[in-house]
Amino acid sequence: MPIGVFDSGIGGLTVAREIMRQMPNEKIVYFGDTARVPYGSKSKETVTRYSRQIVRFLLDQKVKAVAIACNTASAYALPEIEKECPVPVIGVIRPGARTACSCTRNGRIGVIGTRATVSSGSYTDFIHEIMPEAEVFAQACPLFVPLVEEGLWEDPVTDEIARRYMASLLDHGIDTLIMGCTHYPLIRKTIGRAAGEKISLINPAYETAMELRHMLEELKLLSDQRPFLGSTTPQYRFYVSDMAEQFQQFANSIIKYGILASEKIDIYHYSGEPLSAGRKV
Repeated sequence: MPIGVFDSGIGGLTVAREIMRQMPNEKIVYFGDTARVPYGSKSKETVTRYSRQIVRFLLDQKVKAVAIACNTASAYALPEIEKECPVPVIGVIRPGARTACSCTRNGRIGVIGTRATVSSGSYTDFIHEIMPEAEVFAQACPLFVPLVEEGLWEDPVTDEIARRYMASLLDHGIDTLIMGCTHYPLIRKTIGRAAGEKISLINPAYETAMELRHMLEELKLLSDQRPFLGSTTPQYRFYVSDMAEQFQQFANSIIKYGILASEKIDIYHYSGEPLSAGRKV
């Protein structure tokens, strides 16, 4: 049975990539909601409805666990999905927050993310559950996602934007920074230059993959053998709600595991009602 991974678009591929690296025996079904990206500007109710539709699709693919590879969906929809979903679910916020708390030396933690992730306060809330005395400083970085998707990973414009976003966080004396959007690891070098070498950068994509591995081990769901090479079903399957060709091109630029194709599906066929309320419209 595969692991289901979903994101509002392409950013969650950084989580899928880490799962491939850390759990090479696992199959993956990835869904990118490219027709409705970005989630960061949408309401909690809308993001939760979209997330339920996608989880229904993944359950139809017989997944054994779901990774919500989107910070906005993790902030807004994870609590409801966890309660409703018949398989284990993990988001990207808690693993990143835990690692930040273990890494910080002065208790001053910075968070960068979409406006929705920052305004939700989810990172701050979870950090304070673990480390009540921590000071958390958050900065919305709405321009990072379009810069990443335009391929401007190493560009003077991206460097300048990063310096501007980082300025106020550095004024607060942070020593640890959570890259609270799954797009951001793709410009890790740029963010690192703007932050400076004394700042520890936390990549929730990696931390999520490691926590997922531990969860599957505890539940005895971790695959102990590689998929059969002669199988007609690819080890990694990719689905989108729009722009399949563009998604495939971008995915192949960051994942070197042979993405043969991505398939467009009509996600609107799946209900956005609570998961106990039926599977399709």
